[in-house]
Amino acid sequence: MRDADGGIADVRDVLGRIREAVETVVEGKDDVVRTALVVLLAEGHLLVEDVPGVGKTMLAKALARATGVTVRRVQFTPDLLPSDLTGVSVYDTEQRRFEFKPGPVFAHVVVGDEINRASPKTQSALLECMGERQVTVDGTTHTLARPFMVVATQNPAEMEGTYPLPEAQRDRFMARVSMGYPSMASELAMLGSHGARDPLTDLEPVSDPGELRRATAVAAAVHASPAVQQYLLDLVTATRTHPAVALGASPRASLHLLRASRAVAVLDGRDHVLPDDVQSLAVPVLAHRLVLSPEASAVRRTAEDVVRDLVQRVPVPTAARA
Repeated sequence: MRDADGGIADVRDVLGRIREAVETVVEGKDDVVRTALVVLLAEGHLLVEDVPGVGKTMLAKALARATGVTVRRVQFTPDLLPSDLTGVSVYDTEQRRFEFKPGPVFAHVVVGDEINRASPKTQSALLECMGERQVTVDGTTHTLARPFMVVATQNPAEMEGTYPLPEAQRDRFMARVSMGYPSMASELAMLGSHGARDPLTDLEPVSDPGELRRATAVAAAVHASPAVQQYLLDLVTATRTHPAVALGASPRASLHLLRASRAVAVLDGRDHVLPDDVQSLAVPVLAHRLVLSPEASAVRRTAEDVVRDLVQRVPVPTAARA
């Protein structure tokens, strides 16, 4: 137990440094930064959805730079090809053989700007990368780096000429967050600190890939009691029978919610998961996976509303059971 506590303390220290560094760039978005760190620690992928100019790409770049990992940014457009992401085999006339040229997915953090601007064929090129952390090109499988995280952005306001992410693609993202507009105080501070220069210029790495790999191993070993796991499963299963939902959360959602809950426990300095951890992540982890019924959509009910309703209704395990 002492070794576990020491490991958790070390991880909290690492994540604390990363969080402080990111928050020097992303003003007044503590909850969003925390969720991004949870996804990073749980080895998941993050979907950032909001209007232009609120810092979606800045969040991804700041997270990558603070962690000291490699980062590649891809602007998704209708003419982007799958090989533009994964890489391509090029014939070397001198060596008389094909040589694989890696694409931008061969980085620790891949920032996909406006992912819904690309065609479904190009979007699907990320499925194997995100699900299995590998790329298969011309019959050869290439393993991606660890940690590996896709941070994709999309703008829900300008949907003309876009290709909405299919359910299989959305299901690969561990969590979805919305940046929202900053408060007046945060925006005023941003004008003073970011008005003259790029805020990323002064951001120095406070971690490295090896440290992150050790941190993810500690988070994966956090204890989740059978009662908490049953509560988590009850919550996910309830999305599949809710009258307002046409398509509920998948078994992958259960796994993502468990891994994210373990990461939250570590951030809070605990070696075990509480029902509160599950509840705090229910909306960002589950809502984007749900497809509402036409009747629910007609009355402008949202998936977030449904998940919050289920959090209130699904019984929480007692202390004796947990």
